[in-house]
Amino acid sequence: MEKVTPVNIKIESVKGVVAEEDKWTEVILPRNSLFNLRLGELWRYRDLILMFVRRDFVSNYKQTILGPLWFIVQPLLTTAMFVFIFGRIAQISTDGLPMILFYLAGITVWNYFSETLNKTATVFRDNAQIFGKVYFPRLTMPFSIVISNLVRFGIQFLLFISVWTYYFFQNDQIQPNVLVLLTPVLILLMGLLALGLGMIISAMTTKYKDLIFLLTFGVQLLMYATPVIYPLSSLPEKYKWIILANPMSPIVETFRYAYLGSGTYSWAYLGYSVAITLFILMVGIIIFNKVEKSFTDTV
Repeated sequence: MEKVTPVNIKIESVKGVVAEEDKWTEVILPRNSLFNLRLGELWRYRDLILMFVRRDFVSNYKQTILGPLWFIVQPLLTTAMFVFIFGRIAQISTDGLPMILFYLAGITVWNYFSETLNKTATVFRDNAQIFGKVYFPRLTMPFSIVISNLVRFGIQFLLFISVWTYYFFQNDQIQPNVLVLLTPVLILLMGLLALGLGMIISAMTTKYKDLIFLLTFGVQLLMYATPVIYPLSSLPEKYKWIILANPMSPIVETFRYAYLGSGTYSWAYLGYSVAITLFILMVGIIIFNKVEKSFTDTV
C-alpha cells in the first residue's frame, strides 16, 4: 500500500479551504439566449435610472439663459412658423379648427416622440465611455431617456391645455370627449414606439455610423408622413392607407380628436398602433441586448 506523505495531505487541505472561501457576492455572466431579456433588472436598478433622468435634465439646460423655458419657447415658435407657412401661405386645411390650436396639438405629441427617438438612437455613441468602464443593465439608459422626456412633454402639455382652455371658451367648434381619458395610453404608446425604433437604430449605428447623419433627416421626413401639419381628412382616399401605415398617425389623430373633437378616430387604427408598437419594442430590445455584448469593439 502506497503511503501518503504529510506534504500531500497539507496541500489538499489548503485547497479545500480556498475552495470553501471563494464565494462571490456578484457573478456577471453572458446571456445564454436573445430572448432572455432580464427586464427585472430595470426595477433593481431604478435608482440608477432616476440618476440618469436627473443628469439628462440638468446637463441639457444648466448653461442656458432661459433654461427649462425652452420647453415653452420651442413649441410656440414652431407653431407660429407652421401657422405662417402651412396655414397662411400653403393654406392647408385644419378642419375648421383654430390654426394655433390645431398645430400646437400635433407639435406637442410629435415633440415627445421625436426627441425620445433621436436621443435613444444615439445612446451607444453618446455613452460609450460609461458603457466601457462599469457594468450596469444597458437598458436602463434608453428607458431613462423615455422618462426624462416626460418632464418636457408635461410642460408642453400644460402649455397646450392653457391655449386649449382659452379657445374652448371662445370657439364652439372645440368639443372634447371621453377619449381624453386615453391620454396616458397615448403617451405610453409614443414612448414605447420611440424606444423600440431608437434601440434598433442605435444598434445599427454601432456598425454603420452613416445612419447618424441620416437620422435627423429621417425623423423630419417621418413627421410629414404623420398628420401633424394636416388633418387626415384632407388626404385623398387612395393615399390615406399610406399615412395610416405609420403607427404614429392614429396616435396623433386620436389625441386631436379627443381634445378638439375633430379628426379621424377608430379603435381598429389605434389597435394597429398598439400591435406595431409592441412588435417594434420587442425586436428593439432583442437587437439591443445582442449588440450590447460587443458594441465597445465597434463604437
